[in-house]
Amino acid sequence: MMASLRDAGLGAFTFFASALPHDVCGSNGLPLTPNSIKILGRFQILKTIVHPRLCQYVDITRGKHERLVVVAEHYEKSLEDLLKCRKPVSPLKILHFAFEALQGLEYLKSHHIVHRALSPHNILLDGEGHVKMAKFGLYYITDHGADVDFPIGYPSYLAPEVIAQGTVKPKDPTQFERPLPSGPKSDVWSLGVILFELCMGRKLFQSLDLSEKVKVILELGCVDDIVTVLAEEHGCVEVIKSLPGNVLTLLGKCLTYHPSKRPTASDLLSDDLFSEISPAYTPFRKPASLFSSALRCADLCLPEDISLLCKDEGNFLAERSIEEVYHLWCLAGGDLEKELVSKGIIRSKPPICTLPNLLLEDGESFGRGRDRSSLLDDTTVTLSLCQLRNRLKDVPGEAYYPLLGEDQSNVPHSGSNSELSTSTLPLIIREKDTEYQLNRIVLFDRLLKAYPYKKNLIWKEARVDIPPLLRGLTWAALLGVEGAIQEKYDSTDKDTPIPTDRQIEVDIPRCHQYDELLSSPEGHAKFRRVLKAWVVSHPNLVYWQGLDSLCAPFLYLNFNNEALAYACMSAFIPKYLYNFFLKDNSHVIQEYLTVFSQMIAFHDPELSNHLNEIGFIPDLYAIPWFLTMFTHVFPLHKIFHLWDTLLLGNSSFPFCIGVAILQQLRVRLLANGFNECILLFSDLPEIDIERCVRESINLFCWTPKSATYRQHAQPPKQASDSNGINRSPASFTTEYQDSSKTDLGREPIKLSELKAEVSPRISAEDLIDLCELTVPSHTKGPTKKTKSSKPKLLVVDIRNSEDFNRGHIPGSINMPFGSAFTADGELVLGPASATLQSFKGKVIVSVGHVSTNAAEFAAHLVKLGYPRVCILDGGMNKIKPTGILTVPSPQI
Repeated sequence: MMASLRDAGLGAFTFFASALPHDVCGSNGLPLTPNSIKILGRFQILKTIVHPRLCQYVDITRGKHERLVVVAEHYEKSLEDLLKCRKPVSPLKILHFAFEALQGLEYLKSHHIVHRALSPHNILLDGEGHVKMAKFGLYYITDHGADVDFPIGYPSYLAPEVIAQGTVKPKDPTQFERPLPSGPKSDVWSLGVILFELCMGRKLFQSLDLSEKVKVILELGCVDDIVTVLAEEHGCVEVIKSLPGNVLTLLGKCLTYHPSKRPTASDLLSDDLFSEISPAYTPFRKPASLFSSALRCADLCLPEDISLLCKDEGNFLAERSIEEVYHLWCLAGGDLEKELVSKGIIRSKPPICTLPNLLLEDGESFGRGRDRSSLLDDTTVTLSLCQLRNRLKDVPGEAYYPLLGEDQSNVPHSGSNSELSTSTLPLIIREKDTEYQLNRIVLFDRLLKAYPYKKNLIWKEARVDIPPLLRGLTWAALLGVEGAIQEKYDSTDKDTPIPTDRQIEVDIPRCHQYDELLSSPEGHAKFRRVLKAWVVSHPNLVYWQGLDSLCAPFLYLNFNNEALAYACMSAFIPKYLYNFFLKDNSHVIQEYLTVFSQMIAFHDPELSNHLNEIGFIPDLYAIPWFLTMFTHVFPLHKIFHLWDTLLLGNSSFPFCIGVAILQQLRVRLLANGFNECILLFSDLPEIDIERCVRESINLFCWTPKSATYRQHAQPPKQASDSNGINRSPASFTTEYQDSSKTDLGREPIKLSELKAEVSPRISAEDLIDLCELTVPSHTKGPTKKTKSSKPKLLVVDIRNSEDFNRGHIPGSINMPFGSAFTADGELVLGPASATLQSFKGKVIVSVGHVSTNAAEFAAHLVKLGYPRVCILDGGMNKIKPTGILTVPSPQI
C-alpha cells in the first residue's frame, strides 16, 4: 500500500549499468543477462518499502545503452540547503533529524538494505520539516556496486571500513571477487558525519582532494576522541564544545571508528539520548494488506484537528497514492527521457561522433569509446505535474469519493457524461484516457478496500473494464482469493529439491522472456518459488510443461507479492483446468477437445466440415491453447485483456475463445489444406484480441449452458439461475454447470460415444427452460410461465408420425428420421423443412427415442450448413415424466 502524494513531488534520476562483453556466455550456454535487466528486477522490491522517513520508490525504466531512469517521491528541500546557510543548526533540530534518520535506517536494516549513499543532499525534508531519506536503494539494486562502473557513496561520508576495503572490478564478469558488502553500521558513521556538519554549519574536508580525504579518514583510527580532532581540524572547537551533552554523546557514538564498537540504529533509538523527544513519535505500523488475515480497519484513525483534512481543499490529487499519480502522469503525456533532456541531464552526441575507430568481427571495438561521463548524474529532476492537473481540472471533487451503495445507479462508472461516452470507445483508447482511468482507478480502489463485502460490485464493474493499475488485485478478487495467503505460502516448502526442479529450470528461461521483468534473475527466482510451491502443495497433481506460462500473468501482476500470485494460480487452475495436471490427464484433455470440436460444429458448421474433411482436428493445435489458457499463444498484453473477460466466465468460456480465434482465421482456414493449416498454426497470425473477446461473449450467449457439460469438469459450487442463450453481452456473467440439480440434467456418457457425435447434447432442463414451458409443480425441474415472445429454438422431433401424435413437445415439428433426407443427403421439401429453414441461425434441437438417430440427424444438418444444432440428452424418455407433452387437437 503506497503513501499518498500530499506535499511531495515526483523526482527522476538516471545512471548507466555497466555493459557486458558480447562474446561471453553464462554457465548454461545462454548470453549473459544485461546488468540493466538485473537492476530492473531487483528494483521492484523497493516499491514495497513504505515508511514515513523514506522516499517512496515508484518506477524504473530501461533505455538505450544500459541507461536506467528511476522515479521516486521527491522534495526540493534537503539538509544540503541548511549547510548552504553556513550557520550551525540548533541542537534540538539535530536530535530530531538524527532520530528520524535512525528510524529510516532501522527500517532499512529490517529489509536487509544498507543505504551506503548517505549525504546531506540525499536526506530530504518534507513540508513539515521531517526527514525523508532518498536514494537508499542504489547500493542494493546494483548488487552492492557490482553492476555499475562507478562507486556507490561519497568519500567524505563513507565509513573507514568501507574506504579501507576499496573497490575491485573483476576482469571476468562471470567471476565476481569483490570486497564484502557494507553493513548497516556504515550508515551510522555516515549519519554521524552529516550531523557533525550540521552542528558546525559547514562541510568537512572541503579543502582536501580525494586522496587526502581518504588518508584523513583512515588515520582517525589512531585517535581517541574523533569529534574533538575533527573540530580542531576545521576550527570549530568552541562551537562543538557548546553543544549539549546528549548531542556530543550522539556524535561520539556515531563516529566510533571500529564497526564492532559502533552502535546500530536500533541501539541508538533505544538510548537515553532521545528520551526527551522520542515520546513525540508514534511507532510505525505497516498497514494491513488487502489479502491477509489481519483486520484492515485496526489502524483507522482521524486526526485530532479535523481541519487538517481540508488543508489542501480542492487538491484532491494530493490524496491519491504516489503510484497512482505517476500512472496518471504518464497517461497525461509524461515522458521521462524528455524531462531529463530538457534539464540537460541526458545529453546526446551526433552518431558519427560515437563511432569507434576499429571494429572486429567478434564485436570488439577500439578507439573512441562510448561517452560515459554521465554514468551517474546525482541530480534529481522534479517532474512537473502541471499538465496532469490541467487534464484533471474539470473532474468534479465527487469523482474522488464515489458512494458505494448496492444500487449502482449511484455509481454510473464514476459518473460524468464525458466518461460515460468514453466507456463506449475501444478498450485500448479507454486505457490511455487520463480522466477515464482516474475515475475507474478511484472506483476500483474503493471497491477493493471493501472486498469481500463489495465483491458483487467488483464483478459488475469488471464487466465494463478493469483499470490496468489495479488489475492484479481485481483478478484476485474475481477469483475469490481470501484469508491468510502469506502464511500459507510461507509454510510451503520451496527449498527441498524435488524431481520437478530440473524441468522448471529448463522451462523458465523460455517463458515470456521478451518481458524485461520476467527475464531478470529476480523474475526467474520468483518463477521458481511460485511454481515449486504449487507443485508441492498439490501432491495429487504433477508439473506439466505449460504451467510456467499459466503462472506468468499472475507473477507479472503481483511481482512483489509471490503469495498472491500463488493464491491466484491455485484458484484459477481448479476453475478452468480441473484435473488437467493429473499424471494421466489423457481422458480429461480428450473430453475437453471433443467438446471443443462440437462447439466448432455448433457455431460454424462450414468451418467444422472443412477441418474434419482435411483431418485438421483440435488435437493438433488446441492442446497448448487450453492447457495454458492461451498464455502460450499470446503475449502478456493480450492475455491481460483476454483474461479480464475470461475470469468473468465459467469453465466453458474458453471454448468460446477458441472458436472466436478460429473464426478470425476462417477465410485462410477454408482456403487451405492440412499442410497449410499446420504451418498457419505453427506461427499464429496476429489476432485482434478485443474483437476476439467481443465475439467470445456473443458465442457464449448463444450456447446453452448444458451444451458444454463435461463429466471431468470441477464439481458445481452453486447453481445458475439463468442460461446463456440470447443474453446480451452486457449481461455476461459467471455461471456454473450443475447436472445434479434435477433429474433433467446431463448424463455422463462414454468418451467413444461423445466422439461419435458431431453436435453437442443439451439437457432436458435447458430445453424446457429455453422453450419457456410450464412444468407441473409436482414434478422436479424449473417452473416457468409461458411467454408470448418469439421462440428461441426449434425442437425437431424425428420419431415417426404415430409416436409424434401420441404426445410431443409443444411447438416442435415432426420430421421422421427415415424420410427426412434424400439419397443425396438433402432435406426432403415440405412444410416441416420450410419451418426448419426459417429457423436457420437459431438453436435447433434434434429429439428422438434413440440417441444414435438424433445424433445422425443433427450431423446431417451440420453437413448442410445449419448452425447451432444440438441433441436432446436422453431423448423423449427424459421428457415423458415431466408431463409437458401435448397431443394434436382433433380436426373437425
